[in-house]
Amino acid sequence: MITFPNAKINLGLNIVERRPDGYHNIETVFYPIPLTDALEIVPATGHDTSLTCYGRNVDCPPEKNLVTKAYRLMHSRYDLPPVDIHLYKHIPDGAGLGGGSSDAAHTLIMLNDMFSLNIDKHELADMAATLGADCPFFIFNRPMTATGIGDRLTPIDITLAGTTMLLVKPQVSVSTAAAYAGITPRQPQQHVHDLIKAPMSQWKDNLVNDFEHTVFRQFPQLEHIKLALIEAGATYAAMSGSGSALFGIFETDNLADKVKLDCDNCDTFILKL
Repeated sequence: MITFPNAKINLGLNIVERRPDGYHNIETVFYPIPLTDALEIVPATGHDTSLTCYGRNVDCPPEKNLVTKAYRLMHSRYDLPPVDIHLYKHIPDGAGLGGGSSDAAHTLIMLNDMFSLNIDKHELADMAATLGADCPFFIFNRPMTATGIGDRLTPIDITLAGTTMLLVKPQVSVSTAAAYAGITPRQPQQHVHDLIKAPMSQWKDNLVNDFEHTVFRQFPQLEHIKLALIEAGATYAAMSGSGSALFGIFETDNLADKVKLDCDNCDTFILKL
């Protein structure tokens, strides 16, 4: 069995308040995008479950990978037989794109189907939440408003269909903890789920990612990339999550192909949405 776990972007991201448990409550919109890994799960050839990774280097031993943790979680509840898992990484990590969370969520979905466990999506999402705050989103994998720590999801009727996205991932890794450290939480004057309903032409003046203030100070090149996307004709551009990936949304197909970036060793992806 094989599937293709996809990435996501954040459309707007407000850090609303610090919680007593040390986490932060946020509000954002998660939007799925067609940048994918490849995940295959087959019956084990040996006596133990294995994970083999290919493609982009994953700086994480197999036993700590979220895919392995997802299998162990499912196995602890349903006593699954061993499997061999093959993961081809194409989504950049440390980018705010949710690649690892998507891999874990799709592992739960695949094991559910592979072994006919008949677990409904809401129970799968509850399981996924124990693996990471944004893992439940990938169970549903449709545009969602996310609140709480990113795990309280509400469907939202929004589409970027017909646009083109230029996604840029510099060779910079942003520590989520460091990104949060520079944030002063605040209650926004306008909520993301309201701003997102306005025409996209109004987003660049109102729909913000609070992480940009601190991350751009630490890595000025990221702000330069965002400005280059806007200058090239992007209707909206932003950093995704706590970074370091940035994206520009173009309503004219050929503009994304013509963007000139002063960015050495950046990975770029042109995605038709």
